[in-house]
Amino acid sequence: MPNQPIIYLDNNATTRVDEGVVEAMLPYFTDLYANSSSSHLAGLTINEAVEKAAWQTANLINADSDEITFTSGATEAINLAIKGLANAARKHIVTVATEHKAVLETCRFMETIGFNVTYLPTAADGLLDLNLLNETITAKTLVFIMMFSNNETGVLQNINAISSLLKSKEVLFLCDATQTVGKIPIDVKALGIDLLALSAHKFHGPKGIGALYLSAKAKIKLEPQILGGNQQRKLRSGTLNVPGIIGLGKCCEITVTELDKNLNRVKLLRDQLEKGLLQFEGAFVNGSLENRIYNTSNICFPGVHSQQLIMALGNIAVSNGASCSAVTSTPSHVLKAMGLSDEEALSSIRFSLSKYTTLEEIEETIERVLALCTKLRGV
Repeated sequence: MPNQPIIYLDNNATTRVDEGVVEAMLPYFTDLYANSSSSHLAGLTINEAVEKAAWQTANLINADSDEITFTSGATEAINLAIKGLANAARKHIVTVATEHKAVLETCRFMETIGFNVTYLPTAADGLLDLNLLNETITAKTLVFIMMFSNNETGVLQNINAISSLLKSKEVLFLCDATQTVGKIPIDVKALGIDLLALSAHKFHGPKGIGALYLSAKAKIKLEPQILGGNQQRKLRSGTLNVPGIIGLGKCCEITVTELDKNLNRVKLLRDQLEKGLLQFEGAFVNGSLENRIYNTSNICFPGVHSQQLIMALGNIAVSNGASCSAVTSTPSHVLKAMGLSDEEALSSIRFSLSKYTTLEEIEETIERVLALCTKLRGV
């Protein structure tokens, strides 16, 4: 349906860049193009803008500017955080089977260099059993790695309880907050998070820029993964992506002013979408209904193959898994880890909304999905 406007409900994959972010970035492609590491006036001017963006980013999560390292995105931030611990004395990592592949594949790499990794299951609702975590931690455990909210189901973990347990065991906490930063308030100090990964394009910033929060209080020594210069306290070498950094800073600034309004409005739309779609016979929501991010709904439509539905929807953009693996016909490892069968996982669709989603789009999506599910069931 080429003449129909796109109804974009795949915002956990990426988001539309806010116009204010674009406006803030544009001068750094043209007039303000100097290298931020240069010592001349033009370079110093750019460096001041980068420092402001670091403050804006830190302010969103109640961190300090010197605790922010800019990266190409959350995947790089996660790799830096995990691989950067390679020389630590403790060699045991604990993570969860429902994590993003950026975590799981990096942990598998760590196993090849002598680390022991434990992959914990979740309950059927996607929540972690804290007693199981407690039993898994040993004197050799270095770090626990877990998402704040799951990218496929939106399930929110009890971060306060997790961090309290880890602190009592003197274990580091790496939180993948890629799907959470910019959506709900996050205070890394109050939450007791030692390392946190984020990515601008998940909350209306540009692609190709993210950050790693590294707590100064935790006194963590990370080994850099990119060498060749002294940028960013020698933790991440390379000429800075200044337009991207400015964009990240600006979207953090905008988020601070809009967060509560967006939360309430988008949640109402998500709930309306879900109520309408659950009219389909046998349909059910994957994951906890009480503990989840407000913009996400992962629904199983029994008897309907998700890939067929996605293709039939045409101008309505939704997903059947993480964006990095949605083009495959393999069942979601997240849903499988939560106990769904292959058939149920392959019949599930993720709907993820943003501040740009409208009521008219929700109403059209309900109508189209219900009609197509009825048509496709059993095909």
